[in-house]
Amino acid sequence: MNSASATVADLTEFDAVVYDLDGTLVHLAVNWNDVASDVISVFADAGVDASEYDLWGMLDLADEHGLRIDVEAAIAEHETVGAENSQRLPLADTVATVADEIPVGVCSLNCEAACRTALDVHDLTDAVDTVVGRDSVATRKPDPEPLLATLRGLGVDPSEAIFVGDSRRDEVTAERAGAAFRYVEE
Repeated sequence: MNSASATVADLTEFDAVVYDLDGTLVHLAVNWNDVASDVISVFADAGVDASEYDLWGMLDLADEHGLRIDVEAAIAEHETVGAENSQRLPLADTVATVADEIPVGVCSLNCEAACRTALDVHDLTDAVDTVVGRDSVATRKPDPEPLLATLRGLGVDPSEAIFVGDSRRDEVTAERAGAAFRYVEE
């Protein structure tokens, strides 16, 4: 990891570590432009023009039009297939070592099923105690609730935990939750 990130020893100085998934432990094989196109089609089938929205804006729009279940299903299908074909990233090799010392969680903007699939594919399931995906709680990162839910599942106070991720969104989530944060090596 780079100088702004943590080593395994640094991580195990906390009471728990929570990892982001995509871009941190694995790289999901997802073409996000195809996902957006499929989601736009869900809206079009319902007579709603969503072409001016990004994918996360479309999730909010889905709530306004009662399309959340259909939109989530379209996104989750791509994510789950992408998880089945995901690439393991170097940090994943340290997860079991960290899990031998402290509880480990995953908090992701991806759906929970895709998270679990990726963990299974890369033999990480046994090392991870709690998984919270985009659809596990009512809000999504950078709102702190997904991370807080992960930490509740681990039984650890946010002030005693560290969140490791690959984006500013992850960093803001940790700040809002009151947890430490480190970037994964790029």
